[in-house]
Amino acid sequence: MQNVNLKNHLHLHLIVFIWGFTALLGQLISLQALPLVFTRIAIGVAVILFYLVIKRKKLAISPKDMLRFFLFGFVIAIHWLTFFHAIKIANISITLACLSTGAFFTSILEPIFYKRKFILYEVLLGCLVVAGLLLIFRFETQYKIGILVALLSAFLSASFSIINGKLAHSYDSVVISFYELLGGLFILGCFLIYQNGFTAVNFNFQPNDYIWLGILGSICTAYPFIATIDIMKYLSPYTVMLTINLEPVYGIVLAVLFFKDQEKMTAAFYVGAVIILFTVLMNAYFKNRKKAIA
Repeated sequence: MQNVNLKNHLHLHLIVFIWGFTALLGQLISLQALPLVFTRIAIGVAVILFYLVIKRKKLAISPKDMLRFFLFGFVIAIHWLTFFHAIKIANISITLACLSTGAFFTSILEPIFYKRKFILYEVLLGCLVVAGLLLIFRFETQYKIGILVALLSAFLSASFSIINGKLAHSYDSVVISFYELLGGLFILGCFLIYQNGFTAVNFNFQPNDYIWLGILGSICTAYPFIATIDIMKYLSPYTVMLTINLEPVYGIVLAVLFFKDQEKMTAAFYVGAVIILFTVLMNAYFKNRKKAIA
């Protein structure tokens, strides 16, 4: 059993590392955010559909739940859209540092959505997050719009996690993922049609884009959706969430290694980023301690 847990821990870290690599792909792909995310989701839908057919899983769900999952797909699609747009107008380090505030937004939204009292340490950690953000916002003035877009992305990510966690337990997770991605694809398709965006200019793929988009849509989208389901059979949700918090760390380190000049930031940015990441880890520590006492 110990070997099984070790194997799944390593597998989970690989998945989180892959998610961290997603930001680099957003920088490498020449497409703008909207056609990029549309193509990513289209590939993800195709791969997951292929997986569902191979596994002979039933796709039948009630029309009401299908509508719900389509709406959830809208939220995740806009999250990805704002995430990649922030990378395009700012850089990877700024975007991932701001994405770390997802835990802070969750601490605010969860008590409201689940109608429970606010927890003191979450409020205090939230204040630290705000302090870290203000430090980054003050000294990285050239990235103000990118910071705001990245914060919106973090808010949408937190919203998606909370809503999905409460309502998405009635069907197989892979089936739910398929309909959510399909919903996201539909919404983005509507945006593109409204903007007359299905043009050769918007989808002007460069030679390397095919490779990067293939990796993004399959390895960085469909594969994590499927693989995390198996991992959850062996590891606790807390362990999974704690490990996922390392995504910005992996991403920022990779960004500095691959895009040295583009990712050079002021000392204030790194202080602010460390404050934000520290609050994420402290939040996980307090939750683990509370769980152990209970």
